[in-house]
Amino acid sequence: MGQKKLLRFEAIGNFANVLQYPEDMRGKWNDFFKNKNPVTLELACGKGEYTIGLAALYPDRNFIGVDLKGNRIYAGALEGLRKNLLNAAFLRTHIDKIDGYFLPDEVSEIWITFPDPQLRTSRAKKRLTHPRYLRLYQNILKQGGFVHLKTDSPALYYFTKLVADLYGINILDSSEDIYTRPENPAEMYIKTHYEKLDIAASDKIYYLKLSLPEKQIPMPDLKFQQLLKQIENTEQI
Repeated sequence: MGQKKLLRFEAIGNFANVLQYPEDMRGKWNDFFKNKNPVTLELACGKGEYTIGLAALYPDRNFIGVDLKGNRIYAGALEGLRKNLLNAAFLRTHIDKIDGYFLPDEVSEIWITFPDPQLRTSRAKKRLTHPRYLRLYQNILKQGGFVHLKTDSPALYYFTKLVADLYGINILDSSEDIYTRPENPAEMYIKTHYEKLDIAASDKIYYLKLSLPEKQIPMPDLKFQQLLKQIENTEQI
């Protein structure tokens, strides 16, 4: 590990707005923020641009960026401290353990901003809109809470729409080119480091807003496996 990364890992250990694999935090986020405002998560937050941007836009809400990479979290956490954003924090942990940090109904919204699309079908289970992740989100989201996906990957966008259709997940909003819409809320114009890189070279930003059903999304079944096979065959054409 490089010296710069080591210094950042050491630094975040002393940041008041960073928690690393904390124990016994379920149900205690109101105490952490010292208020009872609703909590929004940014998953795979990277450098935390959305966490910081949302916290600045909505001071009456709390925001938590979640990522495993401490050296990335460092940038957003430092910015939050510099701007004295007491409603922004960062949680360093594995996203597939997320329901171990929040009680049912403790989270109001989830943002997934420019995650790794895991393009190979064999890695589909790592996509953050895979049913196994959506079930985790159901365990912590308030009824009526939303999941937002913002991505430059058409493959991830269409995959998510197929999953939503298969499991009866309500799509409240969708766009294949969000910046062409004349009226967007201010939060839509927050740009992350990875959006600026334009890794997918799609020249478009895709957006989905999902409302997860009250009934638990079933474990991946034959229909889902058939869906993956269909996607795989399409990719080979």
